[in-house]
Amino acid sequence: MKGIAAAGTLLVILAGAGALVAWTNPFGIDVLRPPGSRPTSAGTQDSGRTTSTFTVTRRSLSSRMSVAGTLGYAGEYTVLSQAQGTITWLPELGQVIDDGQVLYRVDERPVVLLYGSTPAYRALAAGARAADVTGADVRQLNDDLVAMGRITGSEIQPNPVEFSWATRLGLERLQAALGVPATGRLALGDYVFLPGPVRVTSRSAALGGLAGGPVLKGTSTVRQVTVDLDASEQSTVKVGDQVMITLPSNQTTPGQVTSVGRVAAGRSGSGPGGSSGSPTVEVDITPTDPAATGTLDQAPAQVAITTSTVLDVLAVRVDALLAMSGGRYAVEVVGSGGVHQLVPVSLGLFDDADGLVQVSGPGLAAGQRVVVPAT
Repeated sequence: MKGIAAAGTLLVILAGAGALVAWTNPFGIDVLRPPGSRPTSAGTQDSGRTTSTFTVTRRSLSSRMSVAGTLGYAGEYTVLSQAQGTITWLPELGQVIDDGQVLYRVDERPVVLLYGSTPAYRALAAGARAADVTGADVRQLNDDLVAMGRITGSEIQPNPVEFSWATRLGLERLQAALGVPATGRLALGDYVFLPGPVRVTSRSAALGGLAGGPVLKGTSTVRQVTVDLDASEQSTVKVGDQVMITLPSNQTTPGQVTSVGRVAAGRSGSGPGGSSGSPTVEVDITPTDPAATGTLDQAPAQVAITTSTVLDVLAVRVDALLAMSGGRYAVEVVGSGGVHQLVPVSLGLFDDADGLVQVSGPGLAAGQRVVVPAT
């Protein structure tokens, strides 16, 4: 060990989770350890530290950002009543209302849910001619009647935006199923258009109260994780990024970023106006397997977002890195005959999840063994 000590300076560094012993080489020559000082499978070298070896591999690596999120359901809807009368029935909290089902009742008349993005704004009834009543709302009604099996797709062709004889027929059949007079028309207040199924989360109206105004609130049935991402990190996340979601049960399930907000808002907290002053953007994540996330709503979840990936690169454990003078790094390669050599390396992407780092350097190849602290 005296010859080695004369050729280099012993530095103790911290890399990753372990303490490393690095032999610097100020003279720019290879540092060779005599056979008596090389690590063995038992792993004891002359410095007294226990070591092992890791095989340099060629693989893909990913960089991930870990953030806190909230597991729940996508979308939030407020159902407004345009009917006049007394609220006589409301759904239970957590109940899911589907296309053609009753959202609530006014004077015992059902107010039916229909799917569509254009809100209800008029009565829907046949005119003197089919072309007299047309529009996006009529197209939505026709699509709903077809989806519910009340009429066929061919019956609303070639003009699905028109309130035709088929539209009236489909409405009569729907009304008969709901137990109301089959008039073939919908008065304003008899129906509500929403984008899809509604999962009831709260009731704004009370039984016996007057209709008109907010009745209930709900969400879609689509599972989603929402993250309030620090606005300064917005550029590091994009739609399509893969994520790993850690559920409240500590189980993990994959997902994908589906939306990244463009408008920053103050993070909720105790600061002025209820904000902590740290601006955030909303990031929405859709689980790949929604059923794996269960049914919890507003539950905490941890999200690891894959922000960068490199393919087919050399990788070593992070704790194989040795700090050299001048801010450089090296790895200690165990060559043939057990001879140890410091090989300078350039660093690339760090994969924190797997504890690996991308490295490159002359003479470094997959299959070589490098020294690492024993685990």
